[in-house]
Amino acid sequence: MAEDVSPTLLRRQLGRFLRERRHATGLTLEQAAVQVQLSFNALQRLEAGRTVKPRRQDVRELCLLYEVDAEETEQAVGLAFRAASAKDEDGIFSLGGLFSDAFNMYVGMERSARRMVTYQEQIPGLLQTSEYARAVFRAFPGFVNEDDIQRRIDVRLKRQVMVTRKANPLAVEVLLHESALRRVVGGRRTMAAQLKHIADLSTRPNVTVRIQPYAAGYTWGFQHGPFVLLDFGTDAKNNRIEPPVVYVEGRLTSDLYVERFEDVQRYSELAAAIRAETLDEVRTRDLVRQVAREFDRER
Repeated sequence: MAEDVSPTLLRRQLGRFLRERRHATGLTLEQAAVQVQLSFNALQRLEAGRTVKPRRQDVRELCLLYEVDAEETEQAVGLAFRAASAKDEDGIFSLGGLFSDAFNMYVGMERSARRMVTYQEQIPGLLQTSEYARAVFRAFPGFVNEDDIQRRIDVRLKRQVMVTRKANPLAVEVLLHESALRRVVGGRRTMAAQLKHIADLSTRPNVTVRIQPYAAGYTWGFQHGPFVLLDFGTDAKNNRIEPPVVYVEGRLTSDLYVERFEDVQRYSELAAAIRAETLDEVRTRDLVRQVAREFDRER
């Protein structure tokens, strides 16, 4: 990751890690706080990423309590050090590059999110079949090893469990440009299977897919590109677990994270404007299945 990473992103990543490990042990916030001699509020702030200068000793003791292995403990302690040392800028931060380790930051956020709204011009990873994903990875000149490609496919398919699991699945709204249905990835057989898969997924109560047709033109008069808006929900007292964040994949350059409330709100308004131009869910499903049949006939 870049050295000028947002301290709030680092604190949130650390808090998310500690919260997940605590949940894995079955401990409540109160129980964990007593065990490491922290106040309830202090541990709550740490898990929410609101502790400005997280103490390495607190993180180390929590990792010991949660039986975290030595390697991950050192990573968490290092994260606390970086979070305490980093400087805030303007609420917009770039990380890594194409398929870099910085993507782990996004995966962690995605895993903790309660709701996702995304605009895409390619089938998003959470909805991809294995063969579509294989064609995507094979097309990139940096991926030539089949074992490495398969590993990336396995990671992508594993991420999809958050959409299909029975307990608390991620609520996903995909605003998909019509070009994603027409652009051939992996051949016509692959496209037919992929589009049928999307149509089937869109019948799930937690998945909404809406197509923005070519006829809609440019929303707000410019080509804005894909983005993902992640919302982390609220706790029992209706307080936000984490502030929402916007992720913009860098492709050939650095990934972009937008945190400032006003900027996140602008993306939310953009999503609403795109949504207003899309086909409804039934017409979207009909169009997706129609294009799938076209690919079937042309094979």
